[in-house]
Amino acid sequence: MAKRHSLPSVARSDARILILGSMPGTLSLQEQQYYAQPRNAFWQIMGQLYGFDQEVPYESRLGILMDRRIALWDVLASCYRPGSMDADIRTGDALANDFSAFFSAHPAVVRVFFNGATAHKFYERLVVPALDGADDRLRYERLPSSSPANAAMRLKEKVRVWRGALSGVS
Repeated sequence: MAKRHSLPSVARSDARILILGSMPGTLSLQEQQYYAQPRNAFWQIMGQLYGFDQEVPYESRLGILMDRRIALWDVLASCYRPGSMDADIRTGDALANDFSAFFSAHPAVVRVFFNGATAHKFYERLVVPALDGADDRLRYERLPSSSPANAAMRLKEKVRVWRGALSGVS
C-alpha cells in the first residue's frame, strides 16, 4: 500500500473561507487537481453556487473560488490508503497538514467548512490539539460530502445545504 501525500493548498492571502477535504483521491493525485473524479459533485456544487460551468478549465475554476476568497486544502498531509475511499485511510499513520502555519499566513480566514465527516473527524483528532486555542477566530461547519460515496443525499439537497452555509460569508 502506497503512502499518499496531499496537494498544496490553493489560497490567496485574503482568503476568508477554507474548504477542507480529507485526502485527495487517486485520480486527483494523478492529475494534481482537487476533486478531479468526475463523479465527485464538488465542482457541480461550486458551479451552481457561483455561476460557472464545471467544464471550464481547472485553473479558471480555482480562480473563481479565489476571487470569492475561498481556499481549498485537505486535513491530511499524508496517509496510507489503498484506493480513494476515506473509509480505507489507516488512521494510525495519518499526519495532518500544518494548519498553524496556514492560519498565520491567511489571517483573514474566519470560516472552515469540512467536505464530509472524515475531514471533520481527522481535523478534530489531529489538528485542534496542535492549535492550542489559536483558532479562536474560526467558526467550523461540517457539510455533506461531495463524494460519490455519499449517494444517500441528492445533488439538489447538497447544493441547498452548501449554499446556505457559504452564503453568509464574504
